[in-house]
Amino acid sequence: FQRELCDNLRMTTIPQNAFQGMNNESLTLKLYKNGFEDIHSHAFNGTKLNQLILKDNKNLRWIHNDALRGATGPDVLDISSTALESLPSYGLEAIQVLNATSSYSLKRLPPLDKFSSLLEAVLTYPSHCCAFRNLRTEKKNSLLSIFDNFSKECESTMRKPTNEIFYRDDSYNTSLWSAEKSTYLFTTDEETSPYSYSAIFDDSEMTGFDFEYDFCQPKILTCTPEPDAFNPCEDILGYSFLRVLIWFINILAIAGNFTVLLVLITSHYKLTVPRFLMCNLSFADFCMGIYLLLIASVDAQTSGQYYNHAIDWQTGSGCSTAGFFTVFASELSVYTLTVITIERWHTITYAMQLDRKLRLRHAVPIMLGGWIFSILIAVLPLLGVSSYMKVSICLPMDIETGLSQAYILLILVLNVVAFIVICACYIKIYIAVQNPELVAANKDTKVAKRMAILIFTDFTCMAPISFFAISAAFKVPLITVTNSKILLVLFYPVNSCANPFLYAIFTKAFRRDFFLLMSKLGCCKSRAELYRMNYFSAYTSNCKNGSSAPGPSKASQALLLLSALEK
Repeated sequence: FQRELCDNLRMTTIPQNAFQGMNNESLTLKLYKNGFEDIHSHAFNGTKLNQLILKDNKNLRWIHNDALRGATGPDVLDISSTALESLPSYGLEAIQVLNATSSYSLKRLPPLDKFSSLLEAVLTYPSHCCAFRNLRTEKKNSLLSIFDNFSKECESTMRKPTNEIFYRDDSYNTSLWSAEKSTYLFTTDEETSPYSYSAIFDDSEMTGFDFEYDFCQPKILTCTPEPDAFNPCEDILGYSFLRVLIWFINILAIAGNFTVLLVLITSHYKLTVPRFLMCNLSFADFCMGIYLLLIASVDAQTSGQYYNHAIDWQTGSGCSTAGFFTVFASELSVYTLTVITIERWHTITYAMQLDRKLRLRHAVPIMLGGWIFSILIAVLPLLGVSSYMKVSICLPMDIETGLSQAYILLILVLNVVAFIVICACYIKIYIAVQNPELVAANKDTKVAKRMAILIFTDFTCMAPISFFAISAAFKVPLITVTNSKILLVLFYPVNSCANPFLYAIFTKAFRRDFFLLMSKLGCCKSRAELYRMNYFSAYTSNCKNGSSAPGPSKASQALLLLSALEK
């Protein structure tokens, strides 16, 4: 029996008992292209539903949890092209086919045990199919729990004539069935057979049972669209060890850079160019720590059920915010590192020419340009140039259009160029300071080691990511998204963790400022006093040397070179 109701925009609701009183035959309800906005409790009470077609009801946003209570079925439910945000919690057990294409508001599914009979699902989002990937029907699972060795019996069954069901051994100990001994024929009439299925199963388990179809050909749920390479069926971080490491790394990045910012901002010493640049670098790396914290937090909240949160996360403001933070932080950090390196090279190259010294009035507009550039690069994916929604880790990996591809390549090329500039500057610095006339051998070794560490951390951060990202930008990916998450956690934030230590915390000037700040809080007063005395002695000595010397000596040049590296 079929009932069709369509193209009636005046009907805005399906009330209780709307179809009660119809005959007891299986009913197909085609209720499409109407003005339905909601479906009330017990709306289909008293019906025996075969198919319930609700497609193309554009305004249908809500189905009561008990809308199917009192009804039998349906076997087929079609809610495609509706605005439903959730499915009812009752009545889904009988559904074998679920069609929810173009249902963009349906971002979460009910508990999977509700779909005990589901065989086919055609959904909107690939992530939802992850929930059904290993799901089997309840009947098949119960059969597998009873039978351990069935493959040979199924093979023999498939070779039997169609009027025979199966042969069973008269004396079975280790095997439930055997085809090698004397057998009795199972007939379709249980009353005439001494070995009926009822001897093994309860009546409830025998309902609708067909050995060949239900057991030898187990039902496997199929679901489309299948997850793609960018969104595999896994949690945000994928690997368990990454879930632990990312917390350690993001706490280190946040704590380290926040400490540097706090000490530099509260210091009563004059704000020099190196201090100003270090503040910018620490802020950029602090933002990278915030990004890692967002990713780690969402991964912890959605662990094991990311398929039910993927759409809300990747299409929502959370992922866009995380993506903005990471691109902005990455580009500002690379830009600032480049400026710091050039400033050090400039200071050493023109150490004795005070008129060519880089002043704060020069550094401010340079860094303002870096901020504008970094913000622009981070905003472009929010405006449709690439996208942060492509993957769960919220990086701009969308290269479908030529403009998006050019955007990714631009970022990567600029990062590679920045790394080359940093390496070239440090090589020139090393050549300058390794002059034996200027610097002693032990100082030379110390400077060389420090430069090697700086270049190594930059290379470790940039090289793996740039290599694999450039290949992916040309649509020849050499690494999966799952494995790229290892790069995200182990390599991507290396600079953000190392920079506060290499450029600030390990320097004498920072340690002096840190202990002076602690002394204001009532701690480390003796250490602070020691640093005050050392600073005053060094300042007095420099003043005396400067007044007595007619010109810059080799020793004073060496001191300037080393002090530039210590900033």
